[in-house]
Amino acid sequence: MLQIHNSLSGKKEPFIPIVAGKVKMYVCGMTVYDFCHIGHARVLVVFDVINRYLRHIYGESNVTYVRNITDIDDKIIARAIENGEDIGTLTGRFIAAMHEDADALGVKRPDIEPRATEHMDNILNMIQILIDKDIAYQGDNGDVYYQVSKFENYGKLSRKNLQDLQSGSRVEVEQAKRDPADFVLWKMAKPGEPYWDSPWGKGRPGWHIECSAMSAECLGDHFDIHGGGLDLKFPHHENEIAQSEGCTGHKFVNYWIHNGFVRVDDEKMSKSLGNFFIIRDVLKNYAPEVIRYFILNSHYQSPLNYSDENLDRAKASLTTLYQALLDVEPADVALDENSDYGARFFQAMDDDFNTPKAISVLFDMSHELNRLKTSDKVPAQKLAAEIKYLADILGLLENDPQQFLQGSSSDGGLSDDEINKLIVQRATAKAEKNWAESDRIREVLVEADILLEDTPEGTRWRRK
Repeated sequence: MLQIHNSLSGKKEPFIPIVAGKVKMYVCGMTVYDFCHIGHARVLVVFDVINRYLRHIYGESNVTYVRNITDIDDKIIARAIENGEDIGTLTGRFIAAMHEDADALGVKRPDIEPRATEHMDNILNMIQILIDKDIAYQGDNGDVYYQVSKFENYGKLSRKNLQDLQSGSRVEVEQAKRDPADFVLWKMAKPGEPYWDSPWGKGRPGWHIECSAMSAECLGDHFDIHGGGLDLKFPHHENEIAQSEGCTGHKFVNYWIHNGFVRVDDEKMSKSLGNFFIIRDVLKNYAPEVIRYFILNSHYQSPLNYSDENLDRAKASLTTLYQALLDVEPADVALDENSDYGARFFQAMDDDFNTPKAISVLFDMSHELNRLKTSDKVPAQKLAAEIKYLADILGLLENDPQQFLQGSSSDGGLSDDEINKLIVQRATAKAEKNWAESDRIREVLVEADILLEDTPEGTRWRRK
């Protein structure tokens, strides 16, 4: 049975859907004012695998996966002003870029991808309910605030004490809040800023209320799983709980899942430290599946240390798996999920989506495949099919082995055509017993980081 580490309880719990056989999951997506970075890649890939595994268990049509887009907030407004462009143009450009990056990483599109600006009626309605229940109020500056002291269990997700938050907060200069821990639900528009009409004046929503309203509209006011990066646990997810449960009077979400931080060479990733990497830059040097493997080879809760060395290791490991599949045509047969390998794989995934352990099962299978494919063709084909089937749940090994091993010339190396011409020239030299020329061509290829393998069927090559 699937066990999930629930951030709300701080422990692993059996996963029991609210409606038997159906799962609803909401994940906080991107704020679209810039290109996605490697931290975003982790969120995309981690919850893609969770989505894939839930669909494996419950069926494709029985899982509803929602990942929102924040397309209005302070950062977006500031970037649009800085660029001198319309906000819709800015967000449209970066939404398209986000989709390109996610598609490259093999991330399946969510079932629903709501945008904050398209759910303004729900946002306004939720704020009004909170005001009517005397949980929210309008400050002297026109902004509408959530009154944290009116929510009895504030801090239950992050385990933060309200008194500590109050004593550690700086009271804002305008004294608009009744308490420094209160947070904004509706911001009055400044001159030149985009706005929507509301009962409290022209303005725009606060970040937290957007997700409460979008998740409720897409999944209802009580659903199974809410996810996101660890940095969102407080204050964003804590405030979502306060808003949603304050509004409805009942539980918001049953299971909270948070993936760990990405570090760079064991330091926190940040623009100020100059160790900030966007996905499309990393993709210039590493195949998308290498990045995906690198992310999944650490448990989603653990810190992930980004470095060229770790990506090189991921590439080498993935190469080992693809080499095992080389020259084996996977059998077209029904697979036994209760086989020894299948049982171990699913046991790992049922243990809070333990992808590193699941990947280790794929390596055990590849070692067995290397033994079988030289001696026993039919069992080898069946095992290759099982490897592909299990790896697909992780979104791995989805390329043709030979194509993956040959890589690409995106780094400025020899093109495929140039390599193949040199191999033909080398074969001709060997046939003419011109060993000096044959060795010279091989040396040219070696210096270009091209590895050759002479087989009875001819010469194969791959990039180092």
